[in-house]
Amino acid sequence: MVDSIFQTLSAEASAGGVVRRTGAARDWFMKRLKSIARVDPSVALADSALIKKNAPLPGRMFMFIYDPKGKGELPYYDKFPLILMVGPAPDGFYGLNLHYLPPLLRAKFLDKLMVLASSTKLDENTKIVFSYKLLTSASKFKEFAPCFKHYLTRHVKSKIEMVPAPEWDIAVFMPTERFAGKSAAGVWLDSRQMAGI
Repeated sequence: MVDSIFQTLSAEASAGGVVRRTGAARDWFMKRLKSIARVDPSVALADSALIKKNAPLPGRMFMFIYDPKGKGELPYYDKFPLILMVGPAPDGFYGLNLHYLPPLLRAKFLDKLMVLASSTKLDENTKIVFSYKLLTSASKFKEFAPCFKHYLTRHVKSKIEMVPAPEWDIAVFMPTERFAGKSAAGVWLDSRQMAGI
């Protein structure tokens, strides 16, 4: 079993007096994770803090390796999505891939979504209670537009690993995005334009 980067960073934050789910914590994790150039997907998926699932559950956060159908026709795609599952879809599921936003915007979008959390106590059972209809009808969630994706189960190429809610603030800053077809900076520029932010 691989040591946990989530547990290591949580311990460092605690030792530094950082209070989780605050602006100061967001700044601390963003700065700390900037010092990590990349996190290999295979290392991230083997992290002992993650929870293996056979299928994603609505409102929870997941990581997995993905090889999209028709990838030759796509302008770009993320080979290692970090999603909040929205719900089931034909032959798969819908998810908000937070990698389509730059790290700070991911964190701010997650903060907005947390008002929809099932509990203020962040634990393995915490989920965000939302739907596509809710996301499209609320202007405050405009960041969802570039993130909303349809994932086909047959094209998921790894175990689906759940990120427990207490680790969401670390996961959003972890440099695990793996875009094919365009640089992360180019994807993020397109996403800003699509969302009008």
